[in-house]
Amino acid sequence: MQPSLARLLADGRALGALAVPLALTQLAQVALTTTDTVMMGLLGTEALAAGGLAMVIFNQLRTMGVGLVTAVGNQIAAAGARAESGASDAEEDIRDLVRASLLLSTLAGIAGAVLMVLIGHAVVRLGQDPDVVDAAKPVLYLMAPGLVPCLWFQSIRQFTVGMRRPQALLRITVASIALNAGLNWALIHGTWFFPKLGLPGIGLATSSVYALTCLALYLSARRDPRLAPLLSLNVWKTRPATLRRLLGLGTPIAATYGSEAGFFSVVALLVGSFGTAALAAHTAVNQLVYLVFQIAVGLSHAASIGVSRELALRDLAAARRLKTTALAYAVAVMAVVALIYTTMPRLVLAPFFDTGDRAATDLATKLLLVAAVLQFFDCAQNIGVGLLRGLDDTKGGFRVTLVGYWLVGLPAAALLGFATGWNTVGIWLGLLAGLATTAVLLLRRFDRGVGRLYGVATATP
Repeated sequence: MQPSLARLLADGRALGALAVPLALTQLAQVALTTTDTVMMGLLGTEALAAGGLAMVIFNQLRTMGVGLVTAVGNQIAAAGARAESGASDAEEDIRDLVRASLLLSTLAGIAGAVLMVLIGHAVVRLGQDPDVVDAAKPVLYLMAPGLVPCLWFQSIRQFTVGMRRPQALLRITVASIALNAGLNWALIHGTWFFPKLGLPGIGLATSSVYALTCLALYLSARRDPRLAPLLSLNVWKTRPATLRRLLGLGTPIAATYGSEAGFFSVVALLVGSFGTAALAAHTAVNQLVYLVFQIAVGLSHAASIGVSRELALRDLAAARRLKTTALAYAVAVMAVVALIYTTMPRLVLAPFFDTGDRAATDLATKLLLVAAVLQFFDCAQNIGVGLLRGLDDTKGGFRVTLVGYWLVGLPAAALLGFATGWNTVGIWLGLLAGLATTAVLLLRRFDRGVGRLYGVATATP
C-alpha cells in the first residue's frame, strides 16, 4: 500500500472515530424534526406549511444560539491536549469554559424565546398566507420555552465532544426519537391522559423532549469519572476573561450560523409567495437536505476539534490533512445520497405527502434533482466553517458567508425564481449557487490561514 494511501486511511479512521458518533447523533437529532414534519403532513398540506413556517423561525434562533457555544468544544479540546501534556491549570480552564458556556446558553435561550414570539406576530407582513401564520403561532408559543434546555444540552454536548467522549450523546438522542414520536401522537390526538391539541401539540412535544434530553445528558456526564469533576454548574464563578473569549469566538459563529439559517429562512419566505403547495414541497425537500446535512455537521465538528488539537500539539501536517480526509468522506456519502434522490424520488418523498397531492409532490420531485447536486456544496461549506473554527478564524467564516449567501445566493435566487419564471426551482438553483460560492471561498481561506500561520506556500484547493 502506498504511504499516502496508508496515511489517508489512518487519518480516516482517526477522524471517523469522532465523526461517526457525532454524525449519528446529528442524524438522530434531525429525526426529531423529521418526525415532526411527517406528523404535520398527516394533518394536511396547510398544517405542513404552518408547522414548517414555525420550524423555520425556531431553527433560525436555535442555530444562532448553538453558534454562541460551538467554539467551546475547540477550546476544551485544546485545554485537554495541554492537560495531557501536564499543564497544571488546564482542568480549571475546562471547568471555567463549561460555566461560561452554560451562562451564555441561558441568556441566549431567554432572548431567543422572546424573539420567537415577536417574529411569529410580524411574519404575516412578509407576504405569508394569513391562515398559515395563524396556524403557526400556537406552535411557536409552545416551542419557545424549549429553547433554553435545548441550548443547555448543546453546552454540555460541546463539553463531552471536546473531551472526546461523545458516546452517551448517541444513546440519549436515539431514545429521544421514540419519546418525541409518542408525545407528538399523544398530544395531537389526545391519546391516554394527554389533551387533544392538534398541530400545537407538536410544539409542546418538542419543548418537553429538549428538557428531558438535557437532563439525561447532564446525568450521564455526572456518572462519567473523567467528566464529572470538570462539569461545573457554578455559573456565577465564571471568569470575565473566559466569558469575553467565548463571546469573541462565539458571536461570529452565531452570526455565521445565523447568516446561513437566515438565508434559508428568506428562501422559505420567497417560496411561500408561490402558494401553499410550493411551501409544502420546499418544507419536505428542505427537511431531507437538513437530514443529510447532519453528516456534514459530524464531519465538520470532528475536523474542527482535530485541527484545534493538532495545532495545540504543533502538528501542521496532520491539521492540513484533516481537510482532505473530511472532504473525501463527504464526497463518498453525498454521491450515494444523490443516487437515491435521482433513482427513487417518489419513495423518498412518500412519508411527506398523501397520494392525492400531485402539485406538491411533482414540485418536490423536481427540487430533489437540484438537491442531489446542492448537497455536495452544502457539505463542503459546512466542513470549511469547521476547519476555520479550528484555526480560531471565526470572523473570517462569517465574512465569507455574507458574500456567498447574500451577495451571490440571494440575488441569484430572486433572479432565477422571479425573472425567469422558474419559480421555486429557480429559487433552489440560486440557493445552490450561493452554497457553491461559499464552499470554495471557505476552503481557500483555510489553506491560506494555515499557510500564514506556519509560513508555507498557500495550497490551491
